[in-house]
Amino acid sequence: MSEKAKTNTNENEDNLETVMALIVNGGNAKSSAFEAISAAKEGNFQKADSKLKEADDFLAKAHNSQSGMLTNEAQGKHVPVTLLMVHSQDHLMNAITFRDLAGEIVALYKRLADSNVTEYKNH
Repeated sequence: MSEKAKTNTNENEDNLETVMALIVNGGNAKSSAFEAISAAKEGNFQKADSKLKEADDFLAKAHNSQSGMLTNEAQGKHVPVTLLMVHSQDHLMNAITFRDLAGEIVALYKRLADSNVTEYKNH
């Protein structure tokens, strides 16, 4: 195998590794965010906060993978855009959006719980 072919194979493997990291970490972040909503719905706010933190950790890992890809692109190391790469970016963006909404929903459940306690004490 020529040196150019070896380099291309290594680059393709690196790109696939990055894409898979985005998909896996994005999926894990979304799952953790959903678990946070479920915990908040049950009134377990400590678990909800922990799950939101877990989601943030997964998103940080995904962001680190994405940053490497963006850095390479900025340095002129162009990566061919594949359907799998587009899918991974879409997966990550959906996870980020879901995490943001989960944080708002958990906060809303906390507020409802606080207002129910206050309301109950006033009667």
